[in-house]
Formats: sequence, C-alpha cells, structure tokens
Amino acid sequence: SWPPSPPPSGVAEPPAPSPAGIRMMRAVCLCALLASTAAFQPVLQGSFTAASVSKGLRATAARPSLRTGPVMFDTSVFEKETFEFSVAPDPTKEDILRGGRDKFHLVTKAFEGIKQIGVIGWGSQAPAQGQNLKDTLKEIKSDINVKVGLRKTSPSWKAAEAVGFVEKEGGLGTQEDVIKESDLVMLLISDAAQANDYKTKIEPLLKKGATLGLSHGFLLGHLESRGEKFREDINVVLIAPKGMGPSVRRLYEQGKEVNGAGINASFAVHQDYTGKATEIALGWGIAIGSPFIFETTLQDEYRSDIYGERGILLGAVHGIVEGLFRRYTAQGMTPEDAFKESCESITGPITKLISKEGILAVYKAMSGKDKEQFEQAYSAAYTPAKDVLQEIYDEVKSGNEIRSVIMHGDRFDRFPIGKIDGTYTWKVGEKVRAARKESEIPMNPVTAGIYVATMMAQIDVLREGGHSYTEIVNESVIEAVDSLCPYMHAKGVAFMVDNCSRTARLGSRKWAPRFDYMLEQQAYVDLDANKAVDQAKIDKFVKNPVHKAVEVCCTLRPSVDISTTGESTAQDDLSFTFRS
Repeated sequence: SWPPSPPPSGVAEPPAPSPAGIRMMRAVCLCALLASTAAFQPVLQGSFTAASVSKGLRATAARPSLRTGPVMFDTSVFEKETFEFSVAPDPTKEDILRGGRDKFHLVTKAFEGIKQIGVIGWGSQAPAQGQNLKDTLKEIKSDINVKVGLRKTSPSWKAAEAVGFVEKEGGLGTQEDVIKESDLVMLLISDAAQANDYKTKIEPLLKKGATLGLSHGFLLGHLESRGEKFREDINVVLIAPKGMGPSVRRLYEQGKEVNGAGINASFAVHQDYTGKATEIALGWGIAIGSPFIFETTLQDEYRSDIYGERGILLGAVHGIVEGLFRRYTAQGMTPEDAFKESCESITGPITKLISKEGILAVYKAMSGKDKEQFEQAYSAAYTPAKDVLQEIYDEVKSGNEIRSVIMHGDRFDRFPIGKIDGTYTWKVGEKVRAARKESEIPMNPVTAGIYVATMMAQIDVLREGGHSYTEIVNESVIEAVDSLCPYMHAKGVAFMVDNCSRTARLGSRKWAPRFDYMLEQQAYVDLDANKAVDQAKIDKFVKNPVHKAVEVCCTLRPSVDISTTGESTAQDDLSFTFRS
C-alpha cells in the first residue's frame, strides 16, 4: 500500500512513485509470485521440446480429466457397433469394429487406390502382419502387392524369404526402394531405429499422399520430445495389435478354421491428408485378423503400451514371481513347490480364469481361509504396486522413458542386453514345466491377491490418466491373459522377458526390481505382521466400473485359446526380434 509508514525522525521522506512506477512494482511482484508458484507445480505431464531442454526448462501440464463421453468414429466401408463399456459412476459408450474373415472382402474398398503395401523391418510384428496381409489379399483375389523392405545385408533377408517374400517375385527389396514405391508404408522397425532414422532416412522417401502406418505410438512421443512433427502431406495411422507378433500370426492361422480368432487391435488416425485414412487403418486391422478394433490416439497408445509392458504385462509379473519365489522358499516350500505356487499359479489358473470370466471371478472363486488370504494380500499390495505404476506412467508421459530407450539404443553395440534365464528361479521353472500336470497347478490365494492388486492398480492409473475402457482392458488384461501369459506358461516368464521387443525388454529389466523390492519391503511386511484387511480397498475393487468393461470384452473374445505349439509360420522362437 502507499504511502508507507513515516520515516524515523531526521530521515528524509522518499519521493512518492509515479503511477507508472506503481504499475511496474506490481508487475514485478506478480511475476515473482508466479515464478515461485510454478517452482512448486508437479513436474510435467507434458512433453519436453528442444527449445525447453536447451534452456533447462521443464514443460508442465495438468492431468486430463476422465474420459466419460462416448468414443466414436465414422466409417463408410465397415459396419461399426456401439457398446456400453461401463455404467455409473463412470458411464462410457464406445464404438468398436468387429473383425472376422467374413469382413475380408471389404478390405478391397478400404484399400482403394493402394497398389503396394510396404512392410519395413522384420522384428516381432512384421513377420506376422506381413504374412497375414499377404494371405488375406490373396484370399480376396486382390492385386495389391505386399513387399518387405530390409537392408540388403540384413540377416532377416533369409527369414523373410523362408515364408514367401521373395525378391525376384516382387515380395522383397531394399528398405529405401520399398518406402519410395509403396502407398501404405508399415514402419515396423525397432522403436530406437525409428527415432534415429525417421526424419533422415524414411520420411524424405515417402510419396506425397502415402500412408505411414505404425503399430506403436513411440515415434510420435519421440518427435514431440524434439518439437518435431510428421510431414503434412501424408496420412499417419496406427494399428496396434494387443499382443506380440507371433500371437498375431498363430491366431490368424487358427482363424482359418474358427472365424474371428485373432488379436484385438487399437487404431488411430493422427493425420488424414487424403480423407481416406480411417478406412485404410480399419482395413489394415481387419486384414491382419483382429477380432475387434477400437479407437485410440497415437499419444494414448504409446503411453498405455510402454507403461503396460513395464507393468502387469512383463515387468510387474517378472518382479512378482521373483519375490514370491524367494518368499515361499524362505517359508519352507521346496523350490519346485514355490515355483508352482508363484509363477505357475499366475500363468496357469489365475490368468486363464480372468481370460474367460474376468478379474472378479478370481475373487469369487475364493472362500473361507483362501478368501481371507486373498483380501489380506490385495490390501497389502495395492498401494505399493500403484506407487510404482504411477511413477512409470509419469516417466512415460514425460518422455523420460522414451529417451531412456533411445539412449540405450545408442550404446547397444557396447552393452547388449543380457539374459535372465540362467538364474536359479528360472532354472527351477524349466524343471517344473517339464514335469507339469496341468490339473495339479494350484491357485494360490496370496499369489492371486498380489497379482490382481497389481493389475487393478495398473487399471486405475490408466483410468485416472483419461484412457478409454477399451484401451485399459486390452492393454492391462487381454494382452496379459490372452497373448503373453500363454507363452509364459508354455516357455517361461524368463523366455518372454529375454525375447520381447527391445523397448519392452529394457522396461521389464528396469522396473521388475522395483516391483520386487517395493512388495517385499511393504506388502510382505504387512502380511508377516498379519495386518487386518483394508475393507475399503476390497469394496473399491469389487465395485470398480472396469469389471463391466471386462465382461463386455469377454463376450467379444474369440472362442479359441492361442496355440503356442505345433506347426506355424509365426517364427515364434523370436530369434528374429532384434533384426531390422
């Protein structure tokens, strides 16, 4: 306020400031207040830009509100359906597109104007999607050519030839030539390679009006972190199967006898330069055999996908098994029994029950002492698991996790990723699987409580982050129980961790130990202290709106389980995963 208190006796009174001076002082004070307030804002949910990084600044943005309105899309080629995926207190309706071989003939119209589809790379997704597309187009007698693009010196060249992509028949060529020639370019090289090469070696080769097809939103996250965008004269679409490549191929093969067998996929249209991007994306999803397709955005996809594989899909289950195996052996179980009660219980009866009847079915299957143990384990594990999961989500959303993957790619030649399958836990697992009797695998109530609590915590973080229920259920439930766990059950958790995509492989190794020690230091301490059940957590679990969404998705589930063994062109030894 002005004037100030009178000065002491003998001291000259300062001159009154001018009106302009008062305005300046107020402005300075306001700026100081805003700066001090900003310093205490939660760091980032936005993206770093090149400019902000160079200035040492961190971008901030508020968390989005829950997506409670309908998630709808338009198509003139296919017949979509609208489902109510949840009811009060979080009601949502979403459009989906059901797939199936009876829809294949519509792919011709969806791909109108496309003469060649280029499949760039030969990692986890490319062999499956390339073969599925080729088979579908052949079945409907389309003249669209599917051509794989690789480096001439790539060891994957022979792998592509082995399943029918032959150079002299127009099915195989150099990466550069295939990108230049193709109308739909499916960029399925590793995330790190996309980040390093897209702007310099890929985008300049794309034809004007071509469609860039992605199966992961990682590239968008990388471009956003650098303040860059996709070229404006191309379509940019996404089809992201909710399972690893070999499962996409195997279920497509099974679908030749059972219509609708396949792996669900999300789709996104990031840029629609030609006005045909939505139909192209949906046609792509139908052609690779997806039984149902739901809409997302590139941004939501990479956030939920990178987050999910570090959580319940890989990293969390890895950490849970390691910790419970040690705990059960310390309690006096034989190593073989400890593995059965931890790993086998998860990849066997727990996830199989979730696959067919939903998450809540595991809880309802318990009674008496088992139910009490489940509730105690759930109560103890939910908060520590959610603590780690929220950190993962924030790291992905901020761009930190993406930068971590890219930086590792830069040093991969010096520090390749080691394997985990030589450790004691997984060696015991090999013996247990060799002697397995499926009917004798127990559903351990403590293991079930820990696993389900972690899955629910992952779901809650995604919903609080504004993700749709179709995305949440597919990324946190269906991909776990219908794609990854069947392979884990057949070949081991260590096999999956050692042979998944590089981005997932890095994430699992980085975050599994966090789940391991957070649960050991907090959840298991509470269990040892016989801490009472947190009834509020149990009530919230039972009443969670996600159960309705899971129930709906279960009705859309293919009638067959994935076959992880037997004759297939899926190349699911996964030895090709890190080739480009």
